Amino acid sequence: MTGNTASARPANTGSPRRVAEREITRRVDLCRPDGRLNPEAVGWSRTPLHRANIRGWGRTMRWDYWCVATPEHIFAFSASSLDYLAGESAWYLDRTTQRDVVSRSLLVPGRGVAFSPRGGEGSVRIGRGDVRIAVDETAEGTRLRVRSPEFDADLLVHRIEGRESLSVVVPWSSRRFQYTVKDVGRPAEGTVVVNGRRIRFSPDEARATQDLGRGRWPGDIVWNWGAGYGRAGDHEIAVQIGGKWTDGTGSVENGLIIDGRLHKISEELVWHYDTSDWMAPWRITGERVDLVFTPEYVRSSDVRRLCLMRSREDQAFGHYSGAVVADDGTVIEVSDLFGWAEEVQRRW
Repeated sequence: MTGNTASARPANTGSPRRVAEREITRRVDLCRPDGRLNPEAVGWSRTPLHRANIRGWGRTMRWDYWCVATPEHIFAFSASSLDYLAGESAWYLDRTTQRDVVSRSLLVPGRGVAFSPRGGEGSVRIGRGDVRIAVDETAEGTRLRVRSPEFDADLLVHRIEGRESLSVVVPWSSRRFQYTVKDVGRPAEGTVVVNGRRIRFSPDEARATQDLGRGRWPGDIVWNWGAGYGRAGDHEIAVQIGGKWTDGTGSVENGLIIDGRLHKISEELVWHYDTSDWMAPWRITGERVDLVFTPEYVRSSDVRRLCLMRSREDQAFGHYSGAVVADDGTVIEVSDLFGWAEEVQRRW
């Protein structure tokens, strides 16, 4: 499991670094009444417990990203708002032909949008622009609807009773912070129409992953994010890993979901990958993680909108193999977990 790292750029150097994190078990407000980060909100939880009662204008970021994949198809979309602008995009990949379709829209000013303050509750709406997005939490699960000139999607992501996810608050400072929810590998079903072609997603093989974010961000940031899911022997397993953006904050977004239970990994992982060749193998290591990610497809974009924003991203889809360690020390060998790994830079 060495990978090709000769010309790689790691997210940090040396050995993985442990961090001291605390588990949050009760509902809590993200912010104090004056808009600053509530110290009692800093930590991680197994279910979404934070209320993103964010105050202030100009650096407040809200987003919801979903990716639904099968062995033949990937459909992903994002809805985001940064006060003075809102962006939405949808993307589809035919994994057999490696042909993709993209829809994008930018709203300036960012009006006609709504984001629930709690993960797993309420709704998200982008009601203007070329890409219309609706995310609704219902008794059956999470309903995802996207409409654009290229897409008409209606999917239901099933909610599994008792299955845990990972929520984390990352504190850069009392005025710059992020609350994120990562929910990896839930079964999904429904249809996605792509340029008139109707594609059926079956819950037997379709899996959905959510990335929810609410916070007040610095003007320029780079992050790594990786996620994967599948089976390892008799176990259902999902992997959630990140880097760069959390370094030095005392919080990390790393964890495993094994048979529905979250195993929190409280250490800064080391990422190695070749920024001159995104298709080369990636390697992510720590005391409880030793994974090689082998890409099958890379989606790269560099979007610049006047002087308002820049979004550069390189997202590789492929498979994870290697070993992870559960809370009780059990080593689980994994192979061919489908997922992705990315490096993203955002500037607002």
